[in-house]
Amino acid sequence: MPERIIAGLDIGTTKICAMVGEVKDDEIEIIGVGTHPSEGLRKGVVINIEKTVESIKRAVEEAEYMSGCEINSVYTGIAGGHIHSFNSEGVIPLKNREVTRKDIERVIEAASAVAIPTDREVIHILTQEFIVDGQDGILDPLGMSGVRLEVKVHIVTGAVSSAQNIVKCVNRAGLDIYDIVLETLASSEAVLTEEEKKIGVALIDFGGGTTDTAVFSGSTIKYSSVLSLGGNNVTYDLSIGLRTPISAAERIKIRYGCAMESMIGKEDRIQVPDIGGKNYRSIPRSVLGEIIEPRVEEIFTLIYQDLLKNQANEHINAGIVITGGSAELSGVSELAEKVFGKPIRVGYPKGLSGDTDFINKPMYSTAVGLVLYGAKKAKDERKRFGKKEKNIFFKVMDRMKRWFQEII
Repeated sequence: MPERIIAGLDIGTTKICAMVGEVKDDEIEIIGVGTHPSEGLRKGVVINIEKTVESIKRAVEEAEYMSGCEINSVYTGIAGGHIHSFNSEGVIPLKNREVTRKDIERVIEAASAVAIPTDREVIHILTQEFIVDGQDGILDPLGMSGVRLEVKVHIVTGAVSSAQNIVKCVNRAGLDIYDIVLETLASSEAVLTEEEKKIGVALIDFGGGTTDTAVFSGSTIKYSSVLSLGGNNVTYDLSIGLRTPISAAERIKIRYGCAMESMIGKEDRIQVPDIGGKNYRSIPRSVLGEIIEPRVEEIFTLIYQDLLKNQANEHINAGIVITGGSAELSGVSELAEKVFGKPIRVGYPKGLSGDTDFINKPMYSTAVGLVLYGAKKAKDERKRFGKKEKNIFFKVMDRMKRWFQEII
């Protein structure tokens, strides 16, 4: 795997997606994509190791075949109801001298010195802003003079067991991990503009098993959360309401579904198979809206209430971007605008060169984002991506505070 090649692995509840990008003169071209139904996850959490490993292998093989290169290491996403995040602050004295890199590390460490349950570990410590002698809004204080340095950070934590199981599955599929990335953080790289992040925007990743939210303002993340409801709940509602198999309900949702009943023609009718699959019934298409709209409205309402509760709604000045596979459902943006009362747009992957039509769908936002995240990190840290280091797991273990002790 040459150093200019970067691979992302989106381990979702509905699908596993492996994506390969090639860096060319500071531009990234997607040269390989592989997808396979996700068998072994529920609400973003691994519930069957072997099935998940097999799905990962299939997706990676397809991406390797399309790209013509072997994938050894990946950036992989993490989500699920076990993810929790919070903001924290830290402060250190400077004694009237310039801020050094060591000072920055010390103040971030001070902000990270919070009590975390033993069954949880830190996934990300994301700096929001630095404050030097009361002057806030500083993104990089290196070289500034003062007597007091403060920092505000956003800390993302996850259940140790859930993270370990993801790593175990990727490892058993024959892959190393460069980093584990919060999926909304990855998706933000693919669908949000720097201007939106600066002004203030909310990203809602409407997936199959979970709906993840992240709020950005001043070019930094201010809030994030995971709701254990998603597009699969809509499918299950349709299956029960229409008395049809889950597989048929999923097809009907994709082809005929709409999140706003008022947008469906009154004369439209569809054919629905019975549980046995032998007989079909003709029903008004508006019935789909009657089932889908309350569930999607519930999901958005829960997110809205959470944003208000955590005072994150006040940061959202540029509107809300909805991405993820379920964002492709007709009427989603219209219903979201009704619930949130803000401008809404559906987020499609961007920031790539070459022919991107084949991945220009919200369902690929996280996978594309993982590649973009990897490219940015590689550039910042000047890593050599092609070298398969023997101690790669120990490096990741150290960053994740010994996550993998029970694995290796």
